Amino acid sequence: MFEAASPDALALTHTVAFEGLDARRVEVQCAVTAGLPGFAIVGLPDKAVSEARERVRTALQAMAIALPSRQITVNLSPADIPKEGSHFDLPIALALLAALGILPRERVEGALSLGELSLNGRLVPVLGALPAALAAGEDNRTLLCPLGCGAEAAWVGATPVFAAASLGDLIAHLTDRAPLEPAKPGEVAADPGPKCLSEVRGQERAKRAMEIAAAGRHHLLMVGSPGSGKSMLAARLPGILPALSASEALETSMIHSLSGLLDEGGISRTRPYRAPHHTASMPAIVGGGRGAKPGEISLAHNGVLFLDELPEYPRAVLETLRQPIETGDVVVARANAHVTYPCRFLLIAAANPCRCGNLYDADSACNRAPICGQDYMGKISGPLMDRFDLRLEVPPVAYSDLDLPASGETSAVIAARVAKARDVQSARFSALGASARVNADAEGALLDQIATPDAEGKALLLQAADKFKLTARGYHRVMRLARTIADLDGVETVSTPHIAEAIGYRLIGAREV
Repeated sequence: MFEAASPDALALTHTVAFEGLDARRVEVQCAVTAGLPGFAIVGLPDKAVSEARERVRTALQAMAIALPSRQITVNLSPADIPKEGSHFDLPIALALLAALGILPRERVEGALSLGELSLNGRLVPVLGALPAALAAGEDNRTLLCPLGCGAEAAWVGATPVFAAASLGDLIAHLTDRAPLEPAKPGEVAADPGPKCLSEVRGQERAKRAMEIAAAGRHHLLMVGSPGSGKSMLAARLPGILPALSASEALETSMIHSLSGLLDEGGISRTRPYRAPHHTASMPAIVGGGRGAKPGEISLAHNGVLFLDELPEYPRAVLETLRQPIETGDVVVARANAHVTYPCRFLLIAAANPCRCGNLYDADSACNRAPICGQDYMGKISGPLMDRFDLRLEVPPVAYSDLDLPASGETSAVIAARVAKARDVQSARFSALGASARVNADAEGALLDQIATPDAEGKALLLQAADKFKLTARGYHRVMRLARTIADLDGVETVSTPHIAEAIGYRLIGAREV
């Protein structure tokens, strides 16, 4: 008769497998049993995980730990979840050491770990330490990770984080020979100092549009000749946005953690600013590729996404933006998984009026004007264009204005008004028990409750909707925009001037586009 193996023959620890921002718990089970010598990893591992056995074996040999001539089996449970990435090295090594009796099983079982092993036992930083720390805190486990991940993971604060430079240091910690000190959060990344809007000569209407966009997170399209200052204006938008709240900073940093963009664990309160080139592929913009990584629209979550030369982007890429703009999240669909990333960003787009850019200059325009401009801007579909709350022409700056000193309000002054308007919105939504953060989030009955104008404003809005053939989406976007303009003016009732200004930003060249 065969006897059942003793329960002590099995050791286990815990780690995570990433599905978007979700950290799925994985139990790493290790059994050392009689049989032909071998080292097998099962549980749907990818190539990087399968190669862990060689890294673990060599690292232990470098530490003078010899593996027994027995069968070693590591099971990653649940077995039907794909396991990807090199961060499984450390939990596999810890489970194996516990099965060999080198580490106390209860200490290893009570921890969640991740990290890559080099061949000499050094621990290499990996992606995703921040989501892993959240998972460890929810399960009331300690987190064990490489030294380079400790400052990032420690921001969670819900669980002790022990970061080590090598596997030997972790062994000494778990056996109480040289306990590690809990990791401390990394310093918040210093703000290099935003560029100031006062440096932009002229363009007062564009500056006003930037202020409104920042106050209510309204999407903005600027159309103008080359060199009129569109990119310069967009680059200064982060300087008038309020700092990220604690929850927003953590939410944004989780995405950046999965992309390896956190600088030495530092978490910044500055809103992200992403400006991908128009040659970027769809997976680069929307997300996808190997491992279904987040794209630029998710990296810009809670911040700014600037798309320069908007008509030059592939049509398929532009069309995929329509749903994320409305819903605030994007689903990256793959054959074996659907991964969801948040992507609630402020979209700023810039475009030349035509391919040569000289449509507004009669002396320089090509012989196809104005048809060339219609063809060029026609690359932006009507449904996508309808999602821009503000659209304005940015005229060329006169040469005489370029020699003038910096003038106008500084970014700090404008930022104070934006912050005040956002505080008003936050207080309003909180009093109403709504989950919306800014006016751009309001819809349905909530939008009617907060943005319905007075009688004269309502009449003007209906007249404009009929004259310019506004869609239902365009109609509601005018209401949201007017609500933000009223908040900047410090008044509670949306009235005719607010509606009139909002309608004015829907027009380019005296037409609704």
